[in-house]
This record gives sequence, C-alpha cells and structure tokens, in this order.
Amino acid sequence: MPGLTITDVLAVPATGGFFADDQAAIKGGAPRDGLAYRGPAVTPGADAIRAPAEAVSVLLVLSDGHVAHGDCVSVQYSGVGGREPRLRAQALAAVIAGAVAPELRGTAVDGFRAAARRLDRLAAAIDDVGTAATYGLSQALLDAAAHGAGVTMAEHVRAEWGLDGPLRRIPVYAQSGEERRVNVDKMILKGVDALPHGLINEPSLVGAGGADLIAYVRWVRERVQQLRPSAAYAPVLHFDVYGLLGEVARGDLEAVADIVCAMGAEAAPLALRVEHPVDAGSRDGQIAAMAQLRRILAARGAGVQLVADEWANSAADVRAFTRAGAADVIQVKAPDLGSLHHAVEAILDCRRHGVTALLGGSCTETERAAQVSVHVALGAGADQMLAKPGMGVDEGLSIVRNEMERTLALAAVAAAETAAPG
Repeated sequence: MPGLTITDVLAVPATGGFFADDQAAIKGGAPRDGLAYRGPAVTPGADAIRAPAEAVSVLLVLSDGHVAHGDCVSVQYSGVGGREPRLRAQALAAVIAGAVAPELRGTAVDGFRAAARRLDRLAAAIDDVGTAATYGLSQALLDAAAHGAGVTMAEHVRAEWGLDGPLRRIPVYAQSGEERRVNVDKMILKGVDALPHGLINEPSLVGAGGADLIAYVRWVRERVQQLRPSAAYAPVLHFDVYGLLGEVARGDLEAVADIVCAMGAEAAPLALRVEHPVDAGSRDGQIAAMAQLRRILAARGAGVQLVADEWANSAADVRAFTRAGAADVIQVKAPDLGSLHHAVEAILDCRRHGVTALLGGSCTETERAAQVSVHVALGAGADQMLAKPGMGVDEGLSIVRNEMERTLALAAVAAAETAAPG
C-alpha cells in the first residue's frame, strides 16, 4: 500500500498465559504449597519461585487506520539456559514508549525483513530492549507489513523469503502442565498430533533409575490405545524432562541412554521424543553431550528422537546444533530468538540440515503471540508447532488450530482468485 506509515506506537502492559517459574529452585526441591512454592527464589532476576507472567502489547497505528498488534513476552523458565531474565511489563512498556516509539513514528511500512533488520539495529542501540521486546515488536511489524501487502502474515513470510508452494497444515503438539492425566485425555479426545510434554520438572517425577517416568510413558501409551477412535490415530509421544535424566544418572550418558531406551520400549508402537534429557551447563557442552547421546542411542538401535531446547536460544545456536548433529528435533523457541525473522531463519536452517523444526514457545505467551506464531510456522514451513498459551490444553489448542484454519482458508481463496482466468 503506497505511502503507508506508522503514525503512533502504544505499549500497553498486559498479562501472560501462565506463570514465570524459577526452574533452579523447583529442581532443587522447593516445597509445594497448592499452586505456589515456598522458599526463596534462586535464579538471578527472579523475586519469587512462581510469579504471574507479564506481557506488553505493542500497537502500531498506521496511517490508514489499521492497528498492527504484537505482544512482548518471556518464557516460563526465564533466566536459565542462557536466557534473559523474565519480562517486567511496566518497565518494558516505559522503555518502548520512551525510546523505541519515537524511532518508529513516521517510518514507512515496507517489507518485513527490512523492518526486522532495522529493529535489530535499534535494539542493539537501546538499553533494556532484549529478546522479549523485539519478539513483540516484530510481531506488530509483520502484521503491518502483511497489511500493507494485502496478504496474510503467513503469505507475506513466504513471499519475503522466496518460498514456493501453498501453505500446508502444521501438526500441533500440546503440553499438559501439572495435570498430567486429565490433560492427556483432553489431548487424545481432541486428536493432538504430539503429546503430552508432561512437565517432568521435579526429580520425584523421574524416580530412581527413571522408574516413575517410564511408568508414566507406559500409562500415556495405554491411554492413547484406550481412548483413540481408531488405530489410525498414532500421536508422537513427546516428553520434556528438563535435564533431569542427566541428574538422576549422575552425568553418565550410558545410564541416561538406559532410561531413554526403556521409555522407548514402553512407548512402542508409538514414536517417542525426549526433550532436553541432560543439561551440560553451556551451549558447547550441551551440543557435545547431545551429540554423544545420539550416537549411543544409534549404536543401540533405539528409534527415539532427541529434542534440543535449552541452549538453543538464538538462530546462531540453532545453526551450531544442526551442524554438530546434536539433535533430531530442535524447538525453535520463538520468544528466546527475539525478532521473528530469526525464527524463520532457524526453521529454514533445520529444514536444510534434515532436522525436524518445531516452532515452540511458552505457556506464558498471549493469544496474540500464539496467533502470529501460527503464521510464522505456516509461512516458513515448520514441521510442528506448540499449542499455546496456558496449561489448560483447550485454550491454546483452540487459538492455534483456529488461526491456522482461518489462514489456510483465506490463502485458498486468494490462490483461487489468482488462478481464475480474466
């Protein structure tokens, strides 16, 4: 749309979809008190073990009256694995209003990639504008650019990166939160493509030698077989274990492999993915440990896939993992990568190296961040994406699936109009 400009920028404190948790305190055995945890926070930047997730809505008012919208968020376990501390809404809104907004007002709305590169340069020059801020700002810039081009955000991503072919439906996976049984039933009844995540974030959920986790894998597989409408429904079983297998096994990767293989046996005939089985404490250490564990599993003939999450926090990190053969699947954790063009590049890098690209995120996100993520997944051709935000399954699944179906329908209409003669 010729002459379209940004006339105003609003930064509005908002609410995230769940809570920000101090992972180190929880893994260290902080006692539960209902939904809360007792005891002091451990992770730098955290003032409570569990605190309500915060967000900032960025509204770009355009010269034609359209309001482009994105939400700044941080992930549930901020401040660990190389991530920045959790977002504080009032402080970040003040930074955006005071330092970012004046730089955006009056600028032209053009292609997203150019706008995203300008955003990265702007963020580098302004204190306290980190990944949470650029994540939300880039969502709004993508919305504005797609509006200016007269297409959906997904179609604009495909056009900007020169990707061919129609948009295709992306398989969705969901996370159970702490309702590790009721929410599994929800996922099965709603035909989720990959489940249950499981939130295996406390040593008691793993048990000695992995016994409790292995039993849970068995229960999930049996529940799928009991509730599924037909044998054609065969979801991937995906468990996030937050590095705890390495702790239970005292760093012995052969012992970790024993647990993973036992999990795979209980999951069969369903496919199994294990996310973040160990935490080596640094990116290079994590890459080395994951690559070695993959080699051990391959030598044993285990068909289990390993998923990288922590320490794969930027597009450069993702490239390092893919080139080292350190994962079968990489969770491209969108809020950690900052501006959405980095998520697109990370997805494309995974595809080039034969690694499954999972566009993830966090339960702490908002409905808007989830909607825009759908467009990134569709546009870049991710292999799978997370249902988000929240831990209730129903809400996140509804938001992600519905945005996907609406976008696919609009794209189909546009394609038909383009193909029509005359």
